[in-house]
Amino acid sequence: MTAKIKPSQGSPYARILGVGGYRPTRVVGNDEILKHIDSSDEWIRSRSGIATRHWAGPEETVAMMSVEASGKAIAAAGIDPAQIDAVIVSTVSHFKQTPAIATEIADRVGAGKPAAFDISAGCAGFGYGLTLAKGLIVEGSAEYALVIGVERLSDLTDLEDRATAFLFGDGAGAVVVGPAQEPAIGPTVWGSEGDKAEAIKQTESWEIYRGRTDVSDVRYPAITQEGQAVFRWAVFEMAKVAQEALDRAGVRADDLDVFIPHQANMRIIDSMVKTLGLPEHVTVARDVATTGNTSAASIPLAMERLLATGQAKSGDTALVIGFGAGLAYAATVVTLP
Repeated sequence: MTAKIKPSQGSPYARILGVGGYRPTRVVGNDEILKHIDSSDEWIRSRSGIATRHWAGPEETVAMMSVEASGKAIAAAGIDPAQIDAVIVSTVSHFKQTPAIATEIADRVGAGKPAAFDISAGCAGFGYGLTLAKGLIVEGSAEYALVIGVERLSDLTDLEDRATAFLFGDGAGAVVVGPAQEPAIGPTVWGSEGDKAEAIKQTESWEIYRGRTDVSDVRYPAITQEGQAVFRWAVFEMAKVAQEALDRAGVRADDLDVFIPHQANMRIIDSMVKTLGLPEHVTVARDVATTGNTSAASIPLAMERLLATGQAKSGDTALVIGFGAGLAYAATVVTLP
């Protein structure tokens, strides 16, 4: 007789219960960036909207920043760390292939013995992690999951690359995802376009040294990108993905309270707002101006700041979308914690 597998006993739905963030103490203005590239403050601001970014010090490691952000998210969720059944960390700047940094973070936050693993999906990583957490809770493999986006992109910044030197920042954002009795995380629209993978990439180790006499300030392997190609893709293709996420959630632009796109570039954000036709009442996250592009950390950091400053409130309906290296993307509609 063939054995029958017992069906899962998960929650009918999942939601974000708490959010936390950590920004390094060192604030780096455009004047410091301009010591290494031939540009101007006006050019940087007009191209990216970035005035400052945070860079981590030696003690502000990927693990340390994640633990700080996670502690805030767990406290906001009102649960005991021991209740966390899964820890998912999205990062491209933890340089050990194994063990996963998620295991260390899980231990340091007091989560006991949860499932713990890292994912690498670049700027789409938080959306990927959120989707995985939702699936675990609905399927019944976890009751509470901790999702972290964390980066030390200053370690991957070529300070002499005029196209990217001003873009990147460091930080960590975390959310606790738990059970819900009504939908609070919509269907995820996600995917990748690998034929465009070269548009954002890390250099090979030897490339960063080619033609240089002084490499003392070079972080390697550095991130490079084809700026115009990425801009066009983000503005035109990601607006379509964002609209599909709205449609699949059954939410109209007029129903939105908040829009939290990946904090890549202010021009991209403003163009997406226009293309989507978002009404004036929708609060738009523009954390990039003072935080820079923190890749996987950018959405939860922006979410945390909007809630902390009162620009958004608990229960608001928010469209979130991440996009970047891969070229990978993920968009969904969520109820804010």
